[in-house]
Amino acid sequence: MSASVAANNPAGPAGPISSAASSAAATRVPWQVKYLLLALIWGSSFLLMKVGLRTMAPLQISALRIFAGTLTLLALLGLTGGRLPRERRVWGHLAVSGVFLTALPFSLFAAGEVRVSSALAGIGNATTPLAAVFFALILLPSDRLSPRKLAAVVIGFIGVVVIMQPWESTGRPDLLGFGMTLVAGACYGLGWTYNRRFLGGADLGGLSMPTALLLVGSALMVPVLLVWWLVSRDTYAAPWSGHVDVDGGGALLPLLCVLALGVVGTGLAYMLQFDVVRGAGATVSTTVTYLIPVVSVLLGVAVLSEHLAWPQLLGAAIVLVSAIVIGLPAKRARATSQA
Repeated sequence: MSASVAANNPAGPAGPISSAASSAAATRVPWQVKYLLLALIWGSSFLLMKVGLRTMAPLQISALRIFAGTLTLLALLGLTGGRLPRERRVWGHLAVSGVFLTALPFSLFAAGEVRVSSALAGIGNATTPLAAVFFALILLPSDRLSPRKLAAVVIGFIGVVVIMQPWESTGRPDLLGFGMTLVAGACYGLGWTYNRRFLGGADLGGLSMPTALLLVGSALMVPVLLVWWLVSRDTYAAPWSGHVDVDGGGALLPLLCVLALGVVGTGLAYMLQFDVVRGAGATVSTTVTYLIPVVSVLLGVAVLSEHLAWPQLLGAAIVLVSAIVIGLPAKRARATSQA
């Protein structure tokens, strides 16, 4: 899986699942259906986080999401006959990747949505391909920045500036909240570039890598959650205790939404992603990245009655076009494939 898709899939690269049962299931459902399901699942994650914030703190949401996703993938790993990596070197690099692909971006997105809408948070996630290009220059010396990609990155950052509306003193998005979502998206770009640099040759296979990443994320979130709770004991009686829902809807719906984030969005979605890669190839699978902000905006407006001003819509369009240009294959690669 390329960095652009991996950014929205906080687990692992698309590799084959060595299971006859999963292969048989893949033939029953067309890959096009799974492709659309992925866009819906990952695009709806911002809506689910927003609902979860009604009774949970951001770190509680990210921790529960990671814990639920880890348990789901461990179960799937056992069912498919996979195993976790054993090499210390691999686990050392996975520990670094786990910071930037699980714990940090999950927490930043949830914290950012305290201050901005779920629709705007989804737009922030679309900047991941821009960040991936930047970090590739640092970590992957063999990757060259073509004039086309350089222009796309510059235009993409112009789109971010349009979204932030620095020329306005009032009515613009909360800069701290939107900035958190931008950093979260950049974390994905850094994490997957780091994976390409240090784990590109690791033969993890199937669900081994995503499961290992989430295990690392779970280990990271335990001390973080405990430290947060020690600081917040006056408000939260226990690390798992929520706060009162000011909307009066109760705690059940937010809890179910966050569990869905982990089980469906961080667990079952990976199996769908692997099937899409097998059925359509990695190039086609990368395009799901560009549908996720569209889904997040539509759901935020339709379900939560959120509103985006015209600069946010214009800036989002600029960022998405830039991301698509970055993801286009090089001319030389296209010419080779046609020969």
